[in-house]
Amino acid sequence: MGDKMIENQTVNEGKTNAIISYLTIIGTIVAYILNNSKKNSFVSFHIRQMIGLCIIQLLNSWIIQKYVSSVAAGIIGVALVILWIIGFMGAIKGEEKKIPIFGDQFQEWFKNI
Repeated sequence: MGDKMIENQTVNEGKTNAIISYLTIIGTIVAYILNNSKKNSFVSFHIRQMIGLCIIQLLNSWIIQKYVSSVAAGIIGVALVILWIIGFMGAIKGEEKKIPIFGDQFQEWFKNI
């Protein structure tokens, strides 16, 4: 029971910053800066998810759209919006819900955040 209370406190303290992290790359940067002084594992989790989504979006617009096709980039863009919604809803609900396909990789790649 004690661990559950600590976990709920961590989520409650970090929920706003976790939500902010999903509001564009600017929101991710703001959430990162706010989370830097007093690390909150819940916020860090969602920042890692959003950084990963931002990187894929950049690669999609820089590489896929330019060198493959706009149609492929559009399909990937729609998939990224769906993944973003899943992550955003997890932050709103207070859940550490990994986005499908890439969530585990994002947590591993950005584990120092």
